[in-house]
Amino acid sequence: MRSTDVVIIGAGAAGLMCALTAAGRGRRVLLVDHANKAGKKILMSGGGRCNFTNMHAEPANFFSQNPHFCKSALARYTPWDFVALVSKHGVPYHEKKLGQLFCDGKSREIRDLLVEECEQAGVDLRLSTSVERIERTEAGYGLRTSIGPVVTESLVVATGGLSIPTLGATGFGYEVARQFGHTVLETRAGLVPFTITDRLKELCTELTGTSVACVVRCNGHSFRENLLFTHRGLSGPAILQVSSFWNPGDVVEIDLLPDHDALEWLRERQIARPDSELKTVLADVFTRRMAALLAERWFTSKPMKQYAAAELRAIAGKLRSWQVVPGGTEGYRTAEVTLQGVDTREVSSKTMESRRSPGLYFIGEVLDVSGHLGGFNFQWAWASGHAAAQVV
Repeated sequence: MRSTDVVIIGAGAAGLMCALTAAGRGRRVLLVDHANKAGKKILMSGGGRCNFTNMHAEPANFFSQNPHFCKSALARYTPWDFVALVSKHGVPYHEKKLGQLFCDGKSREIRDLLVEECEQAGVDLRLSTSVERIERTEAGYGLRTSIGPVVTESLVVATGGLSIPTLGATGFGYEVARQFGHTVLETRAGLVPFTITDRLKELCTELTGTSVACVVRCNGHSFRENLLFTHRGLSGPAILQVSSFWNPGDVVEIDLLPDHDALEWLRERQIARPDSELKTVLADVFTRRMAALLAERWFTSKPMKQYAAAELRAIAGKLRSWQVVPGGTEGYRTAEVTLQGVDTREVSSKTMESRRSPGLYFIGEVLDVSGHLGGFNFQWAWASGHAAAQVV
């Protein structure tokens, strides 16, 4: 029978942070994960360079059914606290844009510094280890695992959500929550590409790989970023951001000329370049292929001087407010986060401890807290893991 002060299930971002911090307080910590590597999601994040936080992270960048829940943890462990840890290990980094901090090198450097901190603090990290059963005991919790029985005072669930199952994501954390009386809000994929199933799909297929700056709006939320056409539909940062606020059947509005008053811009071009065709004019702001396809599919490309005022207004309206109804999303297969999850109204915002079962804690993505794209979800992992580690 193995006995320890803290068991943390899940060696991802939140679990690693919680482990190294709790062990740094002198607690005996056993960190287990069914995967064969720690921090798999860290390794693949940010295109292999890990967008490990955002300098501008604040509660407004997160969404939850309980929007005030994230405030305490985020205030007590800020982006600069994690930057200090990165700097301590000499990992070079840079701001890409909009406060997004990336490694200059590989994502592995972030994962490795967390594992090194765990080792130095004396964390017992066991990979390829499954948890088969959990029971409440007088002193805490008893676990049946593939490395034998374990008893612990504190049990931390850091198992993440359902996104990217190829990295080992499962619903185990939700099962544990339900076992101990917690409400699990219905989950869905977030920060995920849209699939297109109507006539628009042909245009998406022909423009696969083309990226364009735009403003995307849905249900009162607006994001200015790039859109990327794919053979399945629409992706890119702007689409991923707005997908978290989209429901089946909703219209997504896309402004393809965010830097211009579309109608004024077209009128100016009509005066300055009356003999140029529309597709040639559009090529000033889009790729030549995209300009040609839009001009031919949406309008009739002809010399600018031949367009009547009403025609220019119609073209401007389409470019300024392209209305798209996605057929769906690519789902958890490619989603960056899982929306909703363990209801935070049943968890302490200060300690992450269950209000249903003392000594049980939930941190990271398993909770109903999700951030925007751009390093915010990692910051929630660091902050929530650090918060729980102060008391486990």
